[in-house]
Amino acid sequence: MSQNWDSRFVASLLPHRYPFLLVDRVLEIEPRQRIVALKNVTVNEEFFNGHFPGNPVMPGVLIIEALAQTGGLLLLYGMPEGERGLFYLTGVERARFRRPVVPGDQLRLEVTVDRARSDYARLSGKATVDGQLAAEATIASAMVKR
Repeated sequence: MSQNWDSRFVASLLPHRYPFLLVDRVLEIEPRQRIVALKNVTVNEEFFNGHFPGNPVMPGVLIIEALAQTGGLLLLYGMPEGERGLFYLTGVERARFRRPVVPGDQLRLEVTVDRARSDYARLSGKATVDGQLAAEATIASAMVKR
């Protein structure tokens, strides 16, 4: 299924808000299988004030968080509203950072489901910029009631 879902769609599923919402738009969703989303990285991001002055680089942990939020969108999409909980990040494995992400970059966030149950998921994610791999990781999450 290919379609554009904007920031209102993202906000309708994720509880995160500024300055911690790290997904701007969803490009593709294959329910319970795969998702592609975007994060536009601007010089106005709060974290650039201290990471690093004069040489702004997006913290790797926030790239992983953007992948986790993208995974949350995939897992929550299509779930009846009354059944939606909060997905907590419970583990990160094999995280690798391949290139810095800087202001002006657009992160393409691709996440696939490795394993999923109603309350647990294991996901594989990769973040790219202009086709170059910026980061990748395996992410585990557990759903708790809101």
